Amino acid sequence: MIRSVLVANRGEIARRVFRTCRELGISTVAVHSDADAGAPHVREADAAVRLPGDAPADTYLRGEAIVRAALAAGADAVHPGYGFLSENAAFAAAVTGAGLTWIGPPPAAIEAMASKTRAKELMAAAGVPLLAPVDPAAATEADLPLLVKAAAGGGGRGMRVVTELADLPAELKAAEAEAAAAFGDGEVFVEPYIVGGRHVEVQILADAHGTVWTLGTRDCSLQRRHQKVIEEAPAPGLPDALRETLHRAAAQAARAIDYRGAGTVEFLVPADGRAYFLEMNTRLQVEHPVTEEIYGVDLVALQIRVAEGRALEAAEPAPSGHAVEARLYAEDPAADWRPGTGTLHRLALPDGVRLDSGVTDGDTVSVHYDPLLAKVIAWAPTRDEAVRKLAGALERARVHGPVTNRELLVRSLRHPEFADATGLDTGFYDRHLAALTEDGPAGAGIFALAAALADAHGRSRFGGFRNVPSGPATKTYACADTTYEIRYRLGRDGLAAEDFPGVRLIRLASDEVILETDGLRRTFTVSRYGDRTYVDSPQGTRVLTAVPRFPDPAARTEPGSLLAPMPGTVVRIADGLAEGDRVEAGQPLLWLEAMKMEHKITAPAPGTLTALPARTGQQVEMGALLAVVAD
Repeated sequence: MIRSVLVANRGEIARRVFRTCRELGISTVAVHSDADAGAPHVREADAAVRLPGDAPADTYLRGEAIVRAALAAGADAVHPGYGFLSENAAFAAAVTGAGLTWIGPPPAAIEAMASKTRAKELMAAAGVPLLAPVDPAAATEADLPLLVKAAAGGGGRGMRVVTELADLPAELKAAEAEAAAAFGDGEVFVEPYIVGGRHVEVQILADAHGTVWTLGTRDCSLQRRHQKVIEEAPAPGLPDALRETLHRAAAQAARAIDYRGAGTVEFLVPADGRAYFLEMNTRLQVEHPVTEEIYGVDLVALQIRVAEGRALEAAEPAPSGHAVEARLYAEDPAADWRPGTGTLHRLALPDGVRLDSGVTDGDTVSVHYDPLLAKVIAWAPTRDEAVRKLAGALERARVHGPVTNRELLVRSLRHPEFADATGLDTGFYDRHLAALTEDGPAGAGIFALAAALADAHGRSRFGGFRNVPSGPATKTYACADTTYEIRYRLGRDGLAAEDFPGVRLIRLASDEVILETDGLRRTFTVSRYGDRTYVDSPQGTRVLTAVPRFPDPAARTEPGSLLAPMPGTVVRIADGLAEGDRVEAGQPLLWLEAMKMEHKITAPAPGTLTALPARTGQQVEMGALLAVVAD
């Protein structure tokens, strides 16, 4: 029996495993980098061991240090979570070699699926069509488009789509660097890239006694940068024959390698309805909660059960209803998915949905790791009900801190193509991102009025309605690149506000405003953090930044200045680039690495590179000057 588990991971998945361990009476051990010293997974564990440093390569990817931590803390088992070393056969072998229980598949099974050749042989035996690998040295125009893909890990890191043959060498190099930073393994391979296919996967669970469960399908087609954004179970609209083929192939793959524990077999399903094997993930998936919701199981508890050598029930559990998961990221979809950092002041969801989060109120979103804040999961008897429930919960959520993709998630769930399941393919955001992010949050004017009134009340010595007429007041806010100048007067007759005819003030407090327009009342909750004001209502949230009446001249920058959009490391500068060079609009100048992803900095317009203070390996803060392109 396992009595103490060290989780070789961080954030949401560490907290998720700890939750099950507590329910089972198992003590918990966390490991943490210096950046994570105060993180929730560390605070919630029974014991914690420091891994000196911040970067994954110095901390969560150091298998030998994690094994030492487990032994020092008296743990008798290690759960790898997902990402980092979760699919590293050598790490699994090191854990078992140290006399610890590995809560995952045997190292040999991990190694078998790490070998893409072996994995494809297994799928071929199951009768599933395969995407044959492409030799990059022999690739031709006829092979395009191509996908460069990391051999290790997952999560979309180390992946590049190549549409121009001349770009292949550079994309190979970039993918190798990104894969090495994320997984400690820079090996990549190349295969054909199918445009417009669905990403469908099968959850499996196997024990050491010959039982293999296939716990249905999931659709994970809505992706950005090859990372999943919205997932659901079961995958909608699959013909019964195809569903059966996928289940059979997944079970056969598990048996062929004597698999044990939880795993996922992933397929690409193009418009012709065939199934192309992608890979097998020999770990727990990020999206496992949707399977748990429809099957009524705890996959982490079952992983532990299998690791202890116990048997699964002979009969698989039966599914019920539909579940949808949305990944809430600290990122700006309208700005090339730029990740956000800083303090998460508040994260709260309404009752009725499941929240799996790696952060809590007051935590810092670090530049060192993935920008995932939380997973929000809704279950209902039907798909339509589950989608509606999730969209409504996200809309009413309170998310105060770095910019997030919350608005995009709500709009995606309500998009006609997603709602009727006709637009489930990996090209969804290629087609619709501009429309889904245009104009930013709509209707911010009334939110700005509520913010101005609440702010005035908070600064008033009297509170409530004034007993004497007041002079006109003006307050200016910026929201989604739009400026709102609010002019109003509060007096004995109530509120008089320019541009808001007929709006009545029903209730005023420093943190709540109730306004009525044409008989319709709306409640706005107001929260302030520095110069930012978050105004929440059942119709969503607007983030307003107070605009000072007299801007600081020192805050101005030279025209054409390219500033770091986030803290990070300058990992590459374009080959041969030097001050004085002529550059074209959109030309890549340098690359920043932040949150385990590379971010390309390009010339905003044609001009001359008059300054290039950035240097390879340099750590930069948000707003640091990287380059200047002058007309």
